[in-house]
Amino acid sequence: MPLPPTNKRPWFRAKRWGYGTGLPVAWQGWALLLSHMIVLTTVALLLKGSPLLMIPATLIVLLAPLPLYAARTDGGWTWRWGK
Repeated sequence: MPLPPTNKRPWFRAKRWGYGTGLPVAWQGWALLLSHMIVLTTVALLLKGSPLLMIPATLIVLLAPLPLYAARTDGGWTWRWGK
C-alpha cells in the first residue's frame, strides 16, 4: 500500500533580510520550534555540571533539526536583501 503524499506546505516564513528561517506560519512549525527549545534547555540543564559533555551535546541538539527547518521554509534558505 503506497504512503500518502507528504504535505509540502511551508511551516516557516522566509526571512526578509539575511539567511535562514523566519517565524512559523503553521502549527507544525510552532510545535517544532517549541520542542526544539524544550529539548535544548533540558539537555543544557541536565549537563550543567559537566561542561565537557554539555558543549558538544547542546551543539548536536542545536544543529540536528536545521535540515528540517531549511526544508520546511518557504523558498528555502537563501540570502535575502529585503525585497
